[in-house]
Amino acid sequence: MTANQPPVVPGSGDAAVQAALERAERTRHRNLPQFDDLPIPADTANLREGPNLHDDLLALLPLVGVWRGEGEVVYPTIDGPFKFGQQITFAHDGRPFLSYESRAWLLDDDGGVIRPAAREVGWWRPGPDDTLEVLLAHATGITEIYYGAPRTQTSWEIETDIITRTASAKEVNAAKRLYGLVNGVDLAYVEERAMMGQEMQPHTSAYLRRVVG
Repeated sequence: MTANQPPVVPGSGDAAVQAALERAERTRHRNLPQFDDLPIPADTANLREGPNLHDDLLALLPLVGVWRGEGEVVYPTIDGPFKFGQQITFAHDGRPFLSYESRAWLLDDDGGVIRPAAREVGWWRPGPDDTLEVLLAHATGITEIYYGAPRTQTSWEIETDIITRTASAKEVNAAKRLYGLVNGVDLAYVEERAMMGQEMQPHTSAYLRRVVG
């Protein structure tokens, strides 16, 4: 800040922009591990590197990156609430879809890692009318197809259309998620689920900070 510039007011839009620029500078040199001998474009989670983002993905551009933070899981059928850590990756290879991966780990009250927890992989596919198709597969034997749309330029809402599960998976009947950027800098989401005989209600939420991109 120069002598002629007014001070940035904490909590203001200017403060959010300044924080976003500072975080982007800290993470701009990081990306997913790359294999130089791969004969096709590798995924990138850093928009400064790799193939150009497909035009159909412009509504999802703010999601591209690797995000890491903490959250809470709660439901009537578990003994929680429990704290967890999580890393979410949104990447692309130049085609009109985002690859998605989430890894989580349970935390104790002091923030120490107890053990690995939920894992998800999938794809975010935008349609020509801004409709979102999201396909997710869980390590617990559940697959889900969501439909949704951007709510704003920095928030996205999706809800399940079809859920299938293996014989050993627990009962899940419906789910919906809302993702959004907080102050234009960090990623937060909330998820509701109807499962194990319970009606739709809050299940998980998390606040994540960008570590790549």
